[in-house]
Amino acid sequence: MSSKTSAIYQMLVSHQDAEPPSRKGPELKFRCIEGQFAICRLPADNPVPGWATKGIFTSITRTSDELSVVCPLENVPEQHKPDVPWICFKLEGPFAFSQTGILHAFIEPLAENGVPILAIATFDTDYVLVQESFIGVSLDSLQRAGHEMVPKDDSGRKFIE
Repeated sequence: MSSKTSAIYQMLVSHQDAEPPSRKGPELKFRCIEGQFAICRLPADNPVPGWATKGIFTSITRTSDELSVVCPLENVPEQHKPDVPWICFKLEGPFAFSQTGILHAFIEPLAENGVPILAIATFDTDYVLVQESFIGVSLDSLQRAGHEMVPKDDSGRKFIE
């Protein structure tokens, strides 16, 4: 495990038993998806590259303006590597479409603390990516809002190694 990954792991573990929640609202469980991620912008007319579709979590969105790719950082060729790596949190769903305020409850404490995010929704749940350099403030903010990172034991190590 690299020293940077080890430091991130220590931060995740040290925040698991943080102070009790200080706000009301939906209290959500979330987990850290393994590894570092990249958010890449390609020209709208590019084909989807093979490297974009491999890994535990990928997201590909095409609009008339761009092709956005989120995938494991290790997959991305040098010419497309972003300046900063991202960490991915998965909200523990599934959530019914009739449930409102789920994503808002999760990202509000991040926004209040200046954490840049990218949110991605799927049929069952939401994923929120935060820049790796904001991991500490992210975990503090989320736990103060009453959200709980799972698992609480050493098995969480697999999400960042």
